[in-house]
Amino acid sequence: MAAVAALFLSAVLYSGPAASAAPVDSAPGALPRPFLDWIARSTATLDNWYDPGTGLFRTTGWWNSAHALEAELTASRLLGDDRGARRAATTYAAHRASGFLNDYYDDEGWWGLTWLVAYDDTGDARYLRTAQGIFDDLAGGWDQTCGGGIWWSKERKYKNAIANELFTALGAELAVHTTGADSARYRDWALRGWRWVLDSGMLDNRRLFNDGLDDMCHNNGQTAWTYNQGVVLTAAVALFRVTGDQEYLRTARRLADAAIIALSGPDGILHEPCEANGCGADGPQFKGIFIQSLARLEAVSPDLGRTAFIEHNAVSLWTHDRGPGDQLGLRWSGPFDSGDAARQSSALACLNAAAQLA
Repeated sequence: MAAVAALFLSAVLYSGPAASAAPVDSAPGALPRPFLDWIARSTATLDNWYDPGTGLFRTTGWWNSAHALEAELTASRLLGDDRGARRAATTYAAHRASGFLNDYYDDEGWWGLTWLVAYDDTGDARYLRTAQGIFDDLAGGWDQTCGGGIWWSKERKYKNAIANELFTALGAELAVHTTGADSARYRDWALRGWRWVLDSGMLDNRRLFNDGLDDMCHNNGQTAWTYNQGVVLTAAVALFRVTGDQEYLRTARRLADAAIIALSGPDGILHEPCEANGCGADGPQFKGIFIQSLARLEAVSPDLGRTAFIEHNAVSLWTHDRGPGDQLGLRWSGPFDSGDAARQSSALACLNAAAQLA
């Protein structure tokens, strides 16, 4: 699979007009342009949707705001400003009483990962403690139905890929961020989650994760969303950092290559399966999550083809999918359809990833 992926990426990334439109002007040690300018403009547009009164982003939902905030935090780190830290403090103050918990375990997982990014960027221990509290709630969703795994919601009617990938990723990241008995406990949960995710039957014959399991604990054959192919990479990278075991990276590379081949068009641009019908409220967020997770893999296991794939998508979305006021749309190959905080933060995550790897 890796060899096939390399040939595929070489073909689509180095032969099209969009790929040739990607010159990057940089000086040694400097953040490459044009990504710096694009990130500044894109995050300014995203911030227009931020509501300081609610601590959330207008035009999108609860969990989506977690990812939008993470995109702003990453952009601020790259740009060297404090916008992300200020927004994180406002959001935290508005919702800290809830502990960022609700009836959906996947929603909680997004917030947990975002607060770890905020902790890394600010050193504020409240964010780490909140991520720990979220993980403890997630662990309460684990039982032996279907041999393990956590439920999607507290109604306990569905076990799916995203909730369990988030559980595994957050546990592994907390193992990295803590020491001693705490780190060991998080590592053990993450290893348990990892084994269940891979053995659950949710992987199809393309090596893509379908949405979840049916009532008989079999793969339900539902859509292989891009973010389901992404969060598992974040989990693998964190587990590698915890254990030093290269097998996590080997698995991640195989999964990443399979997703790139199956979910990209002939022009090398990543597409969500729902793009023909607009993807509803949540789907526009998914591609940025995949690219962000792929960049985490590239940071520890670089590959020319995968890195070029990220940069190629960043150039395409800015060149072909940009509307009024630097709004960025759903289809990164274009044309621009409409703007909202989900679309914008997804695209910003891709721009952030390209800048981090360039």
